[in-house]
Amino acid sequence: MSKKEKINPSLDEDVLIKDVEKHQIILYNDDVNTFQHVIETLVKVCKHTYQQAEQCAYIVHFSGKCVVKTGSLEELVPICSALLDAGLSAEIS
Repeated sequence: MSKKEKINPSLDEDVLIKDVEKHQIILYNDDVNTFQHVIETLVKVCKHTYQQAEQCAYIVHFSGKCVVKTGSLEELVPICSALLDAGLSAEIS
């Protein structure tokens, strides 16, 4: 074992990590909404920058779907509802 591979036991620490299940909002492509509407909605609802929202809109357009937000279920439910209320097609997975 080389010196680089040795572990210094004095640096080992026990860390308690809270296991929080992460969920994601997936936005789906549709033939109804304009790019501008999708971008403006992502900026307003998901707090994206304009550039982030624009990139997501293009990913959705060309790939059919895009993850637009991750977090806890409690955090994502109202965001997903707001996207649906704006006429976008989205779900939490």
